[in-house]
Amino acid sequence: MTLRMPPPDEEVIARRQEIARAMRRIVPGDGVIDDADGLRVYETDGLTAYRQPPLLAVLPETREQVAQILAWCHANQVKVVPRGSGTSLSGGALPLADGVLLGLARMNKVLAVDYDDRVAVVQPGVTNLAVTDAVSERGFYYAPDPSSQIACSIGGNVAENSGGVHCLKYGLTANNVLGAELVLIDGTILRLGGRHLDPGGLDLLGVVLGSEGLLGVVTEVTVRILPRPETARALLIGFGSAEAAGACVAAVIGAGIIPAGMEMMDRAAVHAAEAFVGAGYPLDAEALLIVELDGVAAECEHLAARVSTIALQTGAQSLRISESEEERLRFWAGRKAAFPAVGRLAPDYYCMDGSIPRRRLPEVLARMAEMSRRYSLDVANVFHAGDGNLHPLILYDANQPGQLERAEAFGADILRLCVEVGGALTGEHGVGVEKRDLMPVMFSGTDLAHQQRVKCAFDPDLLLNPGKMFPVLHRCAELGRMHVHRGRVPFPDLPRF
Repeated sequence: MTLRMPPPDEEVIARRQEIARAMRRIVPGDGVIDDADGLRVYETDGLTAYRQPPLLAVLPETREQVAQILAWCHANQVKVVPRGSGTSLSGGALPLADGVLLGLARMNKVLAVDYDDRVAVVQPGVTNLAVTDAVSERGFYYAPDPSSQIACSIGGNVAENSGGVHCLKYGLTANNVLGAELVLIDGTILRLGGRHLDPGGLDLLGVVLGSEGLLGVVTEVTVRILPRPETARALLIGFGSAEAAGACVAAVIGAGIIPAGMEMMDRAAVHAAEAFVGAGYPLDAEALLIVELDGVAAECEHLAARVSTIALQTGAQSLRISESEEERLRFWAGRKAAFPAVGRLAPDYYCMDGSIPRRRLPEVLARMAEMSRRYSLDVANVFHAGDGNLHPLILYDANQPGQLERAEAFGADILRLCVEVGGALTGEHGVGVEKRDLMPVMFSGTDLAHQQRVKCAFDPDLLLNPGKMFPVLHRCAELGRMHVHRGRVPFPDLPRF
């Protein structure tokens, strides 16, 4: 359902025209969008339950244009929401009705590749998969691989600290970025890190990674590239229960084996993915594990045998080991397509993201099943099982009154459960607007005040991506007091279907 917005009043129209004229002086051609049809493209990101057209959108092509845009917005107190490919699943790129949408998709060049230092320097609009494509001829690749890697951009990966199916062994974005160029709200250009590991001084790069566009706009990223492993083997293991699959995950990690990837899917996700892709998944399995091992051939063979033994000891009903690269990729194709595949099960789904200790997985699945019955909404589950990152997909129909609200309440209960068992509100999707009001479940008021002090150091006027992450945004001048009762900045109401 498309949100019907009231027609803009004369003051809004005049403000849009004023900003558009200023932006067109900076970005010539078709890089400024201010018509209603053009802005509708940017009204939502991957969290499609929330929609809000921006005041206008501007699409720079250079670092200098970004700096000039931000400097003008700072001088004129205009809010800015950075956006990459718009694949955020937490509403991180949701626009503001009174703010500029800063789209970075046109900054999409691979600027340099240094195979000796094993780094690539890229602009923020380069897609995740394009980095690997740029270096694959020399046998290298970029390790973090979100399921949306064909579309998601490196700048967005930095903002959300994205992961992927191979993050268990090779780490998240934060473990694979060495340097970044950041433009602050006043137009100042900073370079953080470089082409070397562990720079001295304060770890400002670590502060920026995962900061969700609240601190600055990334205009260049230096990433690590790795030699592709000599051999990779994937095991497809079916279990009669999620508890048995969870026990296998714990036993493999407990044995000191760190697979390149370790993914789990429940019965609903398995059936959806198999119907969508035809990967050869066992349809009688209540839970499916995909375990990938990589390295030299002898190591892969040895570890595959050890994992097979552990799987059988923990109750595996079926087990296949990929015999070719084509078969390995087919095993992964179903998992990579799980999200779109589940879209065939219901008109809408709400993709959650939370983290738990691995050993609590059976308990969490059982309690989620009870929640599913209580809310009368089905759920399909996909997990980065090796590191405890859950992705429950709550199925609903937005055209049915009350179902979206029930899905949101169900999702909030899942996230509260994650924190209750010792986990976190997010693993890789970020907080955005989706988890903003749940932050006090995990953090005290003192914690949140200290987090906002970091934002104030970078963005004292609170112009960058306001309305995200913080349930209450205090004016920076008021943060000298730990318990603030004045100076709160109101958020605009978030429109819904």
